[in-house]
Amino acid sequence: MTQASLGRNSPKKGSRFKVQSSSPLSSPTVNRTPRDEIVLPRSLTVKHLADLLGITPIELIKRLMRIGVMATINQSIDHEIATAIASDLGRKTKIQPDESRVKSQESRVPLPDSRLPTPDSRLITRPAVVTILGHVDHGKTSLLDAIRHSNVADGEVGEITQHIGAYQVTVDGSTGSPQKITFIDTPGHEVFTAMRARGAGVTDIAVLVIAADDGIMPQTREAIDHARSAGVPIIVAINKIDKPNADIERVKQQLAEQNLLVEEWGGDVIAIPVSAKTGKGLPDLLEHLLILAELAELTANPDLPADGVVLEARLDNTRGPLATLLVQKGTLKIGDTILVAGAHWGKVKAMFDHEGKPTGSAGPSVPVEIMGLSKVPFAGDIFTVVDNERKARAMVAEFEVEQQIRTPKSPTLDDISSQIRAGKAKGLNLIIKTDVDGSIEPIRRSLERLENEEVRLRIIHSGSGTITESDVMLAIASRAIIIGFNTRPEPRAKHLADSGGVEIRVYQIIYSLIEDIEKTMTGMLEPTYIEVIEGHAEVRASFAVRYGKIAGCYVTDGKVSRGGLARVLRNGKAVHESSVSSLKHFKESVPQMPAGSECGIGIEGFSDFAIGDIIEFYRKEKQ
Repeated sequence: MTQASLGRNSPKKGSRFKVQSSSPLSSPTVNRTPRDEIVLPRSLTVKHLADLLGITPIELIKRLMRIGVMATINQSIDHEIATAIASDLGRKTKIQPDESRVKSQESRVPLPDSRLPTPDSRLITRPAVVTILGHVDHGKTSLLDAIRHSNVADGEVGEITQHIGAYQVTVDGSTGSPQKITFIDTPGHEVFTAMRARGAGVTDIAVLVIAADDGIMPQTREAIDHARSAGVPIIVAINKIDKPNADIERVKQQLAEQNLLVEEWGGDVIAIPVSAKTGKGLPDLLEHLLILAELAELTANPDLPADGVVLEARLDNTRGPLATLLVQKGTLKIGDTILVAGAHWGKVKAMFDHEGKPTGSAGPSVPVEIMGLSKVPFAGDIFTVVDNERKARAMVAEFEVEQQIRTPKSPTLDDISSQIRAGKAKGLNLIIKTDVDGSIEPIRRSLERLENEEVRLRIIHSGSGTITESDVMLAIASRAIIIGFNTRPEPRAKHLADSGGVEIRVYQIIYSLIEDIEKTMTGMLEPTYIEVIEGHAEVRASFAVRYGKIAGCYVTDGKVSRGGLARVLRNGKAVHESSVSSLKHFKESVPQMPAGSECGIGIEGFSDFAIGDIIEFYRKEKQ
């Protein structure tokens, strides 16, 4: 992508290049004169001029490129250039009275403090880190292959990404000089969010890939919510436009339904039609990524001891523990004294770049694979370089203690209610899961009407089906409460919620759901009882007896107790709730059966057992 091509491909007024309103890059509205003439102040930056002209900073930067002027959002520009741009847009200009034009560097607006070098630090521009998200088989990896002219997807099982890949590509930037972009290709948004839940925010920009012939799918909606929760700018890549049944307009309509209005429709979402097969639209995509990165003014100090995050790790039979790292600041070098990653440490014995070639160092935003750690760390672990072994052992010991004493992070409805009673304004983050899609919208509308000045209610994600591990991971990362309506958490999701301190509330009546949230937001929620899951059993047969039917079951986890509370789940949905009326091992009545046992179970008031049903056993405790 050359400078000349940037000029030729620059959009006309009002076409593209708008930053999402949720991004900190957005500009506030500026009061303008009612006529076509604008007043240029003494000190004029790119951002200020864009506001005066009523266009986005990105569009203005593009127009400056066309006339050979390269400037960032906070740089000053001469009045002659500003007048030329305004004239091109049909606007007249005048300079503030008694003020001369400023042509020297001394009169320019200083850079923000975060970009100014200090005596002990040197900040440089670093590459943007871009994460590729989207539904399975929508072409995420194939798109990345086309960008870097490789063929990774053919090497994946079923052409589906099974691990995290981190790559760097070099493209011609706006100044004509090569610029780098770091791409992270993940197996799904769960990994993206798992890293955030572990405290590792690695992404600067999210690219949402949607197949033009398939449209928005359930995993696409989840990816949108996960990216929104991360608070990063989103660019939509509408892929597979070369397919005969591709329908780009339908995808844009579906995006609008997800509150992502594309620029052509008057919104602020950049949507770029691309084809991983033919390469069409890829230069445009890279161009937008570079401009967003420039606007974000991404910097890091390369002179510090390196630190960053573990993207993935594995145990190689011949080379031992291998870890893919993303350096976030500093420079990582072979032979660095000690590298600590989570609960493990070691010296960097060898280092390889994204192409598998040996390298001696890696600066900010550079992914590398290293050898030398004592054991395999976890994805999402933070790594850092220290001076000696004593510090490394102390950091590992501190990390292990923190893991053991870690307390639940997500608030409960009772917590929020108590905070409101204490006069502390808080937000309430919710994740809503229902049995069917039709229940989502009325619940959302009812809850959104409850928002008040004291408490901001934010529905981070909603969907139908059982409550999954992905839902819980998102709740951990965003400190949210999960609300289930006529649906239940999967056993592994329940276990993760318990260990991660996430509250899951399940309702069968919509009015009870709304009432509890309303009481929470007014600080009047009464103490509640929570369910403690004691175990599960799978129905493998049913037998007729004198007083009805009993289920021949296998206890899959936990325990079952005679007289305890129980519910029968069919396809994840509760079909009956009561208690265990009888429990037998062969012909003998027993008070309790552990996991791994076969037994006969009778449920009070229920006899319509089906093979494959799951019986869930629980007790209620006051919260």
